[in-house]
Amino acid sequence: MTKIDFWFSIGSTYTYLTVNRIAGVAKKENLSINWKPFSVRKIMMDMDNIPFTPPSKKVKSDYMWRDIERRAKFYGFEAKVPAPYPLKEFDLANQIAILGMNEGWGVDYVIITYKRWFQQGKEPATEPNISEILNELKLNKDETLKNANSEDIKSQYLQNTDIAYKLGVFGSPTFVYKDEVFWGDDRLEDCIKWIKSQ
Repeated sequence: MTKIDFWFSIGSTYTYLTVNRIAGVAKKENLSINWKPFSVRKIMMDMDNIPFTPPSKKVKSDYMWRDIERRAKFYGFEAKVPAPYPLKEFDLANQIAILGMNEGWGVDYVIITYKRWFQQGKEPATEPNISEILNELKLNKDETLKNANSEDIKSQYLQNTDIAYKLGVFGSPTFVYKDEVFWGDDRLEDCIKWIKSQ
């Protein structure tokens, strides 16, 4: 089975589209998806690239929300926009994802988190949303948050980010197959086309 590395950050808006559809695409195309949380914020700050937040970028921001809304509709699900953005607890949301990937519940956590964010307006890794999500996953909140804030998880988070940067990843979502990098939700299909062409 062909494996694609799916590099993502909870906090990336367009990643909502991928998270909602990648399982179906993987099943259809007989792909194995390796979910890789990293800090796109750190990479973008290192590149002096701050997207959408300044008032001067309102036109671009308005386009982004409308584009996500349209594309979600094309895929058959909804996006209630604008969603809370940028995230106050960006790093914590992704550290929980890393812990979850290690323990086997990470994919479910990411999917639930994005659906609540873009369908109910509930910001990731904030209360009461995080308690509700962890309860839904039958996880102990205090233990989970303690482990997500551990030095081991923080170190893995930074390591993932460093690896992503060295691979040429600069945005989320990004799909990597061998040495080929495909950035953007709509590039998932391009990645698959490339694999089939080899």
